[in-house]
Amino acid sequence: MKAAVLEQANRLNVREVPTPQCPPDGLLLRVDGCALSAADIRAIRHGGEGVVLPVVPGREVVATIVEVGRNVRGYYDSQRVTFGPCLPCGRCHFCRRGQSTVCEDSLTVGADCDGGLAEYLAMPSGAARQALLNRVPDGVDTAAAVLAHSLACCINAQDMVGVGLGDSVLVIGCGPMGCLHAMLARARGATMIAMADASPERLKLAEAAGADRYVSETGDALRDRVWGCTARRGVDVVIVVSSSPEALRDALGTVASRGRVSLVPEGEVAAGVAQADMARVRSLELTLAGGRGAAAHQNYAALQLIRSGQVDAERIITHRFRLDRVGQAVDVAESPSALKVLVEPGT
Repeated sequence: MKAAVLEQANRLNVREVPTPQCPPDGLLLRVDGCALSAADIRAIRHGGEGVVLPVVPGREVVATIVEVGRNVRGYYDSQRVTFGPCLPCGRCHFCRRGQSTVCEDSLTVGADCDGGLAEYLAMPSGAARQALLNRVPDGVDTAAAVLAHSLACCINAQDMVGVGLGDSVLVIGCGPMGCLHAMLARARGATMIAMADASPERLKLAEAAGADRYVSETGDALRDRVWGCTARRGVDVVIVVSSSPEALRDALGTVASRGRVSLVPEGEVAAGVAQADMARVRSLELTLAGGRGAAAHQNYAALQLIRSGQVDAERIITHRFRLDRVGQAVDVAESPSALKVLVEPGT
């Protein structure tokens, strides 16, 4: 089969490799599509801690089951499935409490083992046993289903801060995750959704998310814009998707009393935050929450939102590439002219 193999940082080669064997307790999948995630891009460009080289990257996958391990029950040939890339152990303290997103011994597809930038993918033992794969509903296209994990991560982050009916929401960062957050907030009943980004290209692309307001300002100017449309109260929820050092400060300057702030990017979002900003957290009785990954039930919920049309996830797919053009796909995914890039090994 063909696969894009990451030999070392910034060295990704498409070549022929042996088709993986189906594990007795696992599944063999034919990859229908793989979306490039921010984690994939970081691994390809920089390698980094937690990436076992050589490896086939690709964490956001839609695939069809072509072989079922002899010890597996509940999955069948020809089922289309998707899954989250972080496979919890199912045994640790947090897994037993139903908190699998902070599993102490998880395995990451596309980092610890081969991922979806290949024609075939073997799911490790344990994924089927824990029912970590969800069937893609009939009628849901690959380009929509491939975003189930990203949307599931948004669900997890918004669950942490309770985004719901009647909330006003500001999303800082207009990349693909910011767009999905805005779409999800709308589906949950938020009544005013604003998106902020310093990049005009990003703001233009983010119109696909259907927010009510788009703001290019930062700092005091952003605060004034937000206060102007919220009767000077601020917004109920700020979701920080940008890793800009100023993003958290902007969040604290625009959130209302008793408001909630969700921090979902990887990076030093708190850099440069002064003691006075943290005093604001106390004086306004704010809630700050992180958001990392998603559980299998949130992946399932994401698929249902996509199936029902409540979240039109496919709108943020801006580019599609064949597997043999994966290098170009990575370059495009890094540019401000793209939201989500889809690689289709079978085309």
